[in-house]
Amino acid sequence: MDEQEYYVEVKNLIENYEVNSRVRVLQDNSERLGINWKIGKLIVEAQKGNKRAGYGDNLIKKWSLSLSKLYGKSYSKRNLMLYRSFYLLYPNVNTLCSHLTWSHYRLLLSIKNENERNYYINQVILNHLSVRELINLIKSKAYERLSYADKENIKLIENNSTLTIEDMIKDPILIKANKETNKLDEKTLHKYIISMLEERFLELGTGFALIGHEYKIKIGNRVFKIDLLFFNYELNCFIVIELKVKEYHPKDIGQLQLYVNYANQNIKKSYHKDTIGLLIVKKKDKYVIEYTTSKNIFVTTYKLMLI
Repeated sequence: MDEQEYYVEVKNLIENYEVNSRVRVLQDNSERLGINWKIGKLIVEAQKGNKRAGYGDNLIKKWSLSLSKLYGKSYSKRNLMLYRSFYLLYPNVNTLCSHLTWSHYRLLLSIKNENERNYYINQVILNHLSVRELINLIKSKAYERLSYADKENIKLIENNSTLTIEDMIKDPILIKANKETNKLDEKTLHKYIISMLEERFLELGTGFALIGHEYKIKIGNRVFKIDLLFFNYELNCFIVIELKVKEYHPKDIGQLQLYVNYANQNIKKSYHKDTIGLLIVKKKDKYVIEYTTSKNIFVTTYKLMLI
């Protein structure tokens, strides 16, 4: 087909969609995504392939002037360029997820790293994030703070629904605090941070449900208190979290391991997976994880964001 024939096909595609969308009270998001993808595909083909797609501004400018007059600002030059980028990033339409709106995908177009895009798409699916919540998650650099995940191999949830704790933990965990927080004594600071973590499940990861704060357990004749005990429904296991406001000390791992062993023997059921221990410290010793005897003990750091 020549350029004019491609334009006519795009025009017909848009016209059919716009007419149908006026009839419907609720717009089908998957159809909106499909239309934008098809427009992008036709633009690339009209420009004679992917390699020339970046040099077709004249064609897009010409088409946008005509289509905008007919159907409105959804078909401006900027939006046509976004549709083209959309197709180039997702050449297989079957990989598109109906959980995300066009506004979600438009945010992700500027992220060139496929693994990073996949991570944020998964977070939208798992946590039902609005566009505003996705913006905040990206601004917090959540992907960059993933400390254990294999960042070179993040698969979309719909293609591979198996999650691990490594896919969730961020480093550092961000905790909002006022300027007076740094002046608090150790005990008060500890309680403050714990209370913040209770309210910020998403900052910890996906699927966390709080079981208890200062959860009491009895070992022998002694009573201990676990800082935070969670259950994670994605991982199907309990998560024991201990927070240390001072720098890491090797005995902290021993204490956490004690709590993890207790949970495995006295709290978890046969249908649960092994308990995971998470130690949150002020500064992280990079060798801790390598030399930890248990594969289910993880260490991360926290950072106070003064507001």
